[in-house]
Amino acid sequence: MQSLRSELHIVGICGSLRKHSHNLGLLRAFEQELPDNIKFTLADISEIPFFNEDREQPYPEAVLKLKETLDSADALVISSPEYNLSYTGVLKNALEWVSRRSLQTKLAGKPVALIGAAAIGVGVSQSHLRDVMFALNMKVINRPIVQVGYTREKFDSEGNLKDNVTRDLLVQLKNALIDAIVT
Repeated sequence: MQSLRSELHIVGICGSLRKHSHNLGLLRAFEQELPDNIKFTLADISEIPFFNEDREQPYPEAVLKLKETLDSADALVISSPEYNLSYTGVLKNALEWVSRRSLQTKLAGKPVALIGAAAIGVGVSQSHLRDVMFALNMKVINRPIVQVGYTREKFDSEGNLKDNVTRDLLVQLKNALIDAIVT
């Protein structure tokens, strides 16, 4: 059993680069529910170049920064919309970079929670993400499932969550993720 440190660290990754993304709003709402002894960092994947093995040596600075952020995390929470019945290309690209064996990112065994907001299809995109998390040997939190539909009704124009049912699910997920860190 891992001993409980005074400060835990959860890193959020948003699969959407849009400024007022509902998925970014979900991550902000998740962060708001965290207790004071948990540090939350939103990883920036916006500057990561397209994956290309020819660019591995040396690794791009944005990739090394993401690796450092992920290595410092006790757990991850990934929020992504659905694009063409899967998760986004920018998220796939970031995961391709950090999963390179030569980069040695510390992902195996790390707890990860998957959340998402989209008009339809979030379940399918999360299913694809679960496959990737399995390949990376990460510990996916299976319940509660946070898949937010009808997003125009649940977020304001700035992308902030205003739906209490979703907020309650995020609290349950936060508790499950923290339990996975400390056990």
